[in-house]
Amino acid sequence: QVQLVESGGGLVQPGGSLRLSCAASGTILSADTMGWYRQAPGKQRDLVASVTSGGGGTNYADSVKGRFTISRDNRKNAVYLQMNSLKPEDTAVYYCNVRRSALWSGTAGMDYWGEGTLVTVSS
Repeated sequence: QVQLVESGGGLVQPGGSLRLSCAASGTILSADTMGWYRQAPGKQRDLVASVTSGGGGTNYADSVKGRFTISRDNRKNAVYLQMNSLKPEDTAVYYCNVRRSALWSGTAGMDYWGEGTLVTVSS
C-alpha cells in the first residue's frame, strides 16, 4: 500500500510562488508515474504535471507550462511541484498521485492519492 502526504499549500498573491511537496510511504518504483492533479470547487480533477516511467519524462498541462516545474526524488519517495507566476485560476486543491506501472502484477495501473493541499491565489 501507498500513503501520500502533501504539504506546502497556502495563500499567495498573484505572481507569487509556492513549492508543493509530496512524501510517500510504501514502495514506489522508478517505473511508477508520480504527479500532481488539482481540483477547483465544482470542477473535475485535472492533471497538472507528471513524471513518467523512470523519472526521465515530464508532462504538463498547457495552462501551467513555463510556470510550473515537477521534480522527483526516488530515494526519498518524494515528488515536488514548483509553482511560479501563480494566477488566480491556479486556485485549487492539489493532489499528489502515484500510478503503478505494469511491473506490478497485482496493482498495475492502480492510482493512489493524497488528501490534498489547498493553494489559494488571491490579492
